[in-house]
Amino acid sequence: MSDSRFSYSVEVLGQITQDILKQSKQAGATACEAEVSQGFGQNISVRRGEVETIEYNRDKGLGVTVYFGQKRGHASTSDLSPQAVKDTVAAAVSIAKYTASDEFAGLADEKLLAREIPDLSLYHPWDLSVEQAIELAKTCEAAAFEVDKRIDNSEGASVSTQEALFMYGNSLGFLAGYPSSRHDISCAVIAEDQGMQRDYWYSSRRDAAELESAAAVGRKAGERTVRRLAARKIKTTECPVLFEAPIASGLIGHMVGAVSGGSLYRKSSFLLDSLGKEIFAPFIQIRELPHLLKGLGSSPFDNEGVATHARDLIKDGVLQGYFLGSYSARKLGMVTTGNAGGNHNLVVESSGQDLAGLLKMMGTGLVVTELLGHGINPVTGDYSRGAAGYWVENGEIQHPVEEITIAGNLKEMFRHIAAVGNDVLVQGSKQCGSILIEKMTVAGD
Repeated sequence: MSDSRFSYSVEVLGQITQDILKQSKQAGATACEAEVSQGFGQNISVRRGEVETIEYNRDKGLGVTVYFGQKRGHASTSDLSPQAVKDTVAAAVSIAKYTASDEFAGLADEKLLAREIPDLSLYHPWDLSVEQAIELAKTCEAAAFEVDKRIDNSEGASVSTQEALFMYGNSLGFLAGYPSSRHDISCAVIAEDQGMQRDYWYSSRRDAAELESAAAVGRKAGERTVRRLAARKIKTTECPVLFEAPIASGLIGHMVGAVSGGSLYRKSSFLLDSLGKEIFAPFIQIRELPHLLKGLGSSPFDNEGVATHARDLIKDGVLQGYFLGSYSARKLGMVTTGNAGGNHNLVVESSGQDLAGLLKMMGTGLVVTELLGHGINPVTGDYSRGAAGYWVENGEIQHPVEEITIAGNLKEMFRHIAAVGNDVLVQGSKQCGSILIEKMTVAGD
């Protein structure tokens, strides 16, 4: 690994982190943790064949948390100079002295910290000039326009590349960090034919060599947009609903939020006390795999330095564990799961059907390709979202639909998943195919 592309080397970030820990100890802190990071990248967007934006970013910062017993203070800055480091430590120390004691505050348990840091292949720099990025974005948008003459406008195509390097350390002797990268190509276009429709597509990877081609991204954006033309309303009904793969991961996201520490100890979750209980249909299997090479949600340790491990999250529909950092775990009388900072790669096992197979299985119902609004009650699980998609009869798509609302309750929706497709998309930390729900209320005319 070379860090010559960054303003500060791994060694320099490590030294700054150690300086923070040393200064905190000298100020009387009983414990301390710190993260120092830097990142840079560029984002190029074009619209209607013309360059719209060229954005560069170069960021750096540090955060320090000190503990005086169970009193906690935190401060941060974007200045990595020695004086700024001293001032930030002093600010955190001052804050800690005026905060109330919290019996659950403190560093992660030392025995849980990562001792070996595997190389997960998360850093793949993309030597992309501005001129090359512009050409890729133009190629992407042009491919969308070529799909159909009814595509007559565009929200633009963009090409983004980002790189980051961080170091985390604490007073228990942990000090580690690594570089990472993420690259994206996206496109959104508008078509008009007795009404106007918009859709988009994007590709995201750690390694630019694994991105979908710019032309392929554009074609998919164009094809998805044209398919939505001549959309109709439908009558209010109850029917099966198929969440297309790009949005199906959102359902898994609602589960993650409901079984995460903050929601649980605040008792603001529709899945309270669900550990060891069947919350999904019995065939559902979900694994958390933090060490997938090049995974968008991969990490050898969490935000507290706790080692990450592969685990079964849902086995035969039964919840096997929560998402906990040290603080929430202590509040719940449990042990951290290595999820300070969120979930890692969640992989939902397919029940074997492709999209065509799911449509045949559904028979008559609704395919949802877009969700609007945020009508979700995290306490009750009540779910109501504006939606658009396609009406299906006899296992075949009949026509696009719009201006509808789908409603149900997440607890019931999870338990009545009929199938999970093999049309898996890797666009984030949650990997799953399309999800078929046995029945939901679809409100239209």
